[in-house]
Amino acid sequence: MNHAKQLPEAQRQRCEVWTRVMGYHRPVAAFNPGKQSEHRERQHFCEAK
Repeated sequence: MNHAKQLPEAQRQRCEVWTRVMGYHRPVAAFNPGKQSEHRERQHFCEAK
């Protein structure tokens, strides 16, 4: 069962998401709208060892 608690809205703050692009780590917020859309559509996976 998930008993996660949420903070009141006044205590919350945005989380900055970074990703690696062309060998550099960049904040997703710095992407243009098209690249941000592409980033949201990415599918994450775990590669088997």
